[in-house]
Amino acid sequence: MLLSNRVAIAYRPRAAATAVALTATLGLAAASWLVAVRQMNGMDMGPATTLGPFAFFLALWVSMMAAMMLPGATPAVVKSAHAGGVRAVPLFVGSYLAVWALVGVVVYALYRPHGLLAAGAVLIAAGVYELTPLKYNFRRHCREGVRSGFDLGLCCVGSSIGLMMGLAAVSVMSIAWMSVIAILVLAQKLAPATAAVDVPVALVIVGLGILIILAPSSIPGSLL
Repeated sequence: MLLSNRVAIAYRPRAAATAVALTATLGLAAASWLVAVRQMNGMDMGPATTLGPFAFFLALWVSMMAAMMLPGATPAVVKSAHAGGVRAVPLFVGSYLAVWALVGVVVYALYRPHGLLAAGAVLIAAGVYELTPLKYNFRRHCREGVRSGFDLGLCCVGSSIGLMMGLAAVSVMSIAWMSVIAILVLAQKLAPATAAVDVPVALVIVGLGILIILAPSSIPGSLL
């Protein structure tokens, strides 16, 4: 009886930390989806989409990344709460999103409105990247223990950079594509890597890139 009481007492802070981490992370992700959907309404112009002023784009980009990436980062956030307490959660999440904010700065510096040929070529490259050892290594590290939100952010950027390139190629302000890529990112973070799943996904991305170049009219208007 005494042992069970001690276990129960020790379990309570851990359960509380888990609840706080889940609520904070998923709540922020949900709120970010609402912000992104509201701000991106009417901005989707396919590959010809413009990014607007830097401050506006960066704020929107961070909202997009919080919406897309935080659900898959939840297990790591919970671990950080168990190791460092509830106070560790804001620092972990903040440093994780800071990495994606830096990616947004790079995207803003390099991005230019483009045509279907460039969009298709980038998608083909993104699909090929999904099958590289580099992608696999980043994905494995992203699923394993990381020391900080910054470390997790770097691993997740390396794992998801191909999909982010695909988003920027087809339409960086597309809610439809954002939703598709968010599902892929979540699946890759939570599910083990298997060729039976990863290879078809990569081939679909490559095939979509080829279709955009050769037969863009075959792509539904809502996606391009």
